[in-house]
Amino acid sequence: MYKALADPTRRAILDELQDRSGQTLFELCARLTGKGFTSTRQAISQHLAVLSDAGLVVIRREGRYVFLDLDMSPLEQIYRRWRVGPCVSDT
Repeated sequence: MYKALADPTRRAILDELQDRSGQTLFELCARLTGKGFTSTRQAISQHLAVLSDAGLVVIRREGRYVFLDLDMSPLEQIYRRWRVGPCVSDT
């Protein structure tokens, strides 16, 4: 998951899906292009595969369309781990 979050383009993809989940690949590419990203659709697809492997994006197909949904549960698990996890003392 950390590898998935390390890339600025992947973080931008997550930001876009946070703003509007359920986009198609075409919509996502158009929104990223409007914000100055120059990645090709194939490059965005590769980034989405990394995000999907990390469990952060769910890719679902309906007919000939591919929809992209954000899944925040992996990040929530990390947050809970450090927010309410065991405390380790330096003493």
